[in-house]
Amino acid sequence: MCQDAVHRPMNRRGLFVTGAAAALTLGSVNFASGAGRRAPAGGKETRTVRGTLPPGAPDFVYLPVEVPHGVSELRVAYTYEKPAVPAGTLGNALDIGVFDERGTELGGRGFRGWSGGARTEFFLRADDATPGYIPGRVRAGTWNIALGPYTVAPDGLPYEVTITLTYGAPGTTPRPVYPPERAKGRGRAWYRGDCHLHSVHSDGRRTLAEVAAAARAAGLDFINSSEHNTHSAHAHWAEHAGDDLLIMVGEEVTTRNGHVVALGTDPGTFVDWRYRARDNRFGKYARKIRETGGLVVPAHPHATCVGCNWKFGFGEADVIEAWNGPYTPDDEVALADWDSRLVASVRGGRPWIPAMGNSDAHREPDPVGGPQTVVLADDLTREAILDGLRRGHSYVAESKDVALTLTAAGGKGKHAGIGERLSVDRDTPVTVRLDVRGAPGCVPRFVSDQGVVHTGPALPASGEGTLLWRTTASYAAYARAEVRHPPTAPGLPGPLAAFTNPVFLGRAE
Repeated sequence: MCQDAVHRPMNRRGLFVTGAAAALTLGSVNFASGAGRRAPAGGKETRTVRGTLPPGAPDFVYLPVEVPHGVSELRVAYTYEKPAVPAGTLGNALDIGVFDERGTELGGRGFRGWSGGARTEFFLRADDATPGYIPGRVRAGTWNIALGPYTVAPDGLPYEVTITLTYGAPGTTPRPVYPPERAKGRGRAWYRGDCHLHSVHSDGRRTLAEVAAAARAAGLDFINSSEHNTHSAHAHWAEHAGDDLLIMVGEEVTTRNGHVVALGTDPGTFVDWRYRARDNRFGKYARKIRETGGLVVPAHPHATCVGCNWKFGFGEADVIEAWNGPYTPDDEVALADWDSRLVASVRGGRPWIPAMGNSDAHREPDPVGGPQTVVLADDLTREAILDGLRRGHSYVAESKDVALTLTAAGGKGKHAGIGERLSVDRDTPVTVRLDVRGAPGCVPRFVSDQGVVHTGPALPASGEGTLLWRTTASYAAYARAEVRHPPTAPGLPGPLAAFTNPVFLGRAE
């Protein structure tokens, strides 16, 4: 049985505020079985809804669906028009997801899945769901299909949503099994990881098995699951972990004002994304990330894609993703911005924010582990890796071939490594040493709060070399290292092959 409904262009007076996000709720979609008619087991009912969203539409438009008793599966398909637009004008892009009968309250329990614009249909039932969606019974009540008009063309965004209910026994939902929080490590050692990855559970094209295989091939010891606005992958990673690969879970919280990687949260944690910087809600969800054991990592903060540029400030950040995927100009801007924040923190006596790098790999040929963050941790466990990242005991390398050692020594046998402090008097001579492996033809250099302070010659064909710099804490508050490829454009530094977090010099004030 099929019935069409048409939703007229929205009246701006129809807007209301839910939590802090402007949203619109459309008229409800009803099914015949909801009026007391009992559908036979295995029977189906379908409704199709059409409408047009205007330019300036709210971030989220909810389509209520009255789900009657006896439904075993909910299936949703949608399409929308993508007319040609003039150069420089944004066209139509419409995301989709769903909330169950527990409601759409911001941060509530009703979330059942999100695919953004990655797929045109999805289903949910007790024992299974489309990747990006959470299996579970289709209980009676008001469900809401969430439409997210990411961008709207000048003539509006015509859409069509088709909802199909299948009737039958409710089924049983398997108990989720999550990956272990420990792998077979090497004790206190340097471990390589990539904490920003996508699979078929959001807009990636690799299966979880393919992601895990690519991680192993890239020489990684750990990864973090970070799908856009969903935790659906969490319960599917366990079979891909092993003694050689620690798999942590999280989410890429993808707001309209920037993305943040929730890194290493408790399995099953959902972090809401339906707010902008002006809504003053980010702090609440940053705290939730930390309360569930994770780190708050603003992702690609200076990326130029629509909605990617970070607008929430860095007051809640635990780590900053200063290098995302193949090195590009926006990574250079992100690195410079992070360095400026580092300078301001040491001069202002404030806590500093470490940097990291991740691949953000979605599909072939995106290289998993390019770049990767190398962390000094007490063991290969979730807790130890997160602690190493939080403390800045880490550096970033373009691949498993590149390895760095950065130390500072001075005084009576004192020495310190990356993320540590060499506690010496201001005028005590200090020697900063960088050892590099796996970077043939690249140029090593030291950077401090005074800028670039020492640059070495290009490394030989072996890719190995050592760079020394002598200074004092009165001159430099810290030293960090960069290893760069030859410049590709006049007047600009070459792309990074690796960089480190700083070694701090002098006694803490």
